[in-house]
Amino acid sequence: MTNSSGAASSKSVQGSGSKISKGAWSWALFEWARNPWVILGTIYVFAPYVSNVVIGDPVRGQAMIAGWHATAGIIIAITSPFLGAASDRMGRRKPLLAVCVSALALCVAAMWWALPNGAGLPIWLLGAITTASGVAFVYTEVLHNSMLTRAAPPGILSRVSGMGLALGNAASVLLLLFVLVTMALPGQVALPFLPDAPMFGLDRAAHEPDRAVTILSAVWLIVFAIPLFLYTPDLVTTGERFGDAMRHGVGNVVRTIGKLSDYRNVALFLIARMLYADGKTAILIFSGVYASGVMGWDLLEMLSYGILLSIFAVFGGFLSGWLDHTVGLKRAVVLEIGVTLACLVFMVSMSPTTMFFAPVEPNVVIWDSPLFATAPEVAYLGFAIVIAISITAAYGSSRALMARLAPSGMEGEVFGLYALSGSATAFLAPGLVAFFTTTYHSLRAGFASIALLLFVGLGLLLFVKPPPQLNRDETA
Repeated sequence: MTNSSGAASSKSVQGSGSKISKGAWSWALFEWARNPWVILGTIYVFAPYVSNVVIGDPVRGQAMIAGWHATAGIIIAITSPFLGAASDRMGRRKPLLAVCVSALALCVAAMWWALPNGAGLPIWLLGAITTASGVAFVYTEVLHNSMLTRAAPPGILSRVSGMGLALGNAASVLLLLFVLVTMALPGQVALPFLPDAPMFGLDRAAHEPDRAVTILSAVWLIVFAIPLFLYTPDLVTTGERFGDAMRHGVGNVVRTIGKLSDYRNVALFLIARMLYADGKTAILIFSGVYASGVMGWDLLEMLSYGILLSIFAVFGGFLSGWLDHTVGLKRAVVLEIGVTLACLVFMVSMSPTTMFFAPVEPNVVIWDSPLFATAPEVAYLGFAIVIAISITAAYGSSRALMARLAPSGMEGEVFGLYALSGSATAFLAPGLVAFFTTTYHSLRAGFASIALLLFVGLGLLLFVKPPPQLNRDETA
């Protein structure tokens, strides 16, 4: 394939052995830069605010947000493989990645103007910006993932991949704590070290603490993306222009898809991942909206919820590397998806009046706490913690498994297809959620429908052949 031109061998670029280089650390740090927006924006703070306040109806809000993400999924499915193929033809990833990072930061910052009652961005424009940010986020993922094999040798791919996810969740914890202490708690809880009102002059009545996470995430992204551009190895440019590379990349993608008949194991994994990754992404997108709408949690509770889950998700990033080397890459992914499926079922069995789908007395406090004091809340939180660990671990293990299964010289195209496999049906999970939510007028029914994708994806994954074991010198 074309990306071999001008490129040094992976060993010469990456080095060898088990030492994690500055380039690998910088590659992992990009997750620290990018992932906080997922946690603060699409899960715990901004998306529930949009659903409950800007749209003003949790059921309608969940359905509308699902529609926006479905639209982004369709665009990604059509375009992301060609972006990967174009990057292979051009050689260097960093120029395209810089454009995508800038577009993502601009979209995220623009959401500051999302206000209720049509006072800020109109709903249609907010939907368009949300869709564009979703597309830009996945574009950064395609380009970033395709650099993994250049940043780290085979023996530490899992460690570096998991480390990136751990750093992403650690950054999310840091920012969630920052928002909690400086914006959510002031004026709500009397503690000596807290101011009497949100810092930075933020007006709680105008929902500025909820909206401030957009500016914070955009600035964080730009600042901490810089090390990747300075230190992570890139390929040598081929001199081909982007327009020509995209045009020629169409043919490359068609040929790559055709070649999957020669790489049936890769194709089967991509199909399995297409389904279970869609389910995982949907859980991340809708778990915050579901918890806020069903449990009735406000900003303070959602921030605390997000902090706890993000702390435990850090361990998921490290767990993936340990599992990969202990039980093997394929078995690790199977275990992680299985746990995710089981926890999802248990989570939707909880509500203020039910546990494991059985009725319970509402509002019965089981311990003296200002947050998460009832039995359904504690149980929901417990299963959510486990699912945060398993989803994070599954992302790391799946990415490492794809890197090991990818044919040499086809990393960009294969990771374009990898993104496609995570987005070709990206309209399906939001569509299922929207359909079941609207049909049954139930957040629970909509959230539970995600289990269908996890179940089918897990079944297909069982038939994927694992990659060969690494030699001792590669894992030393």
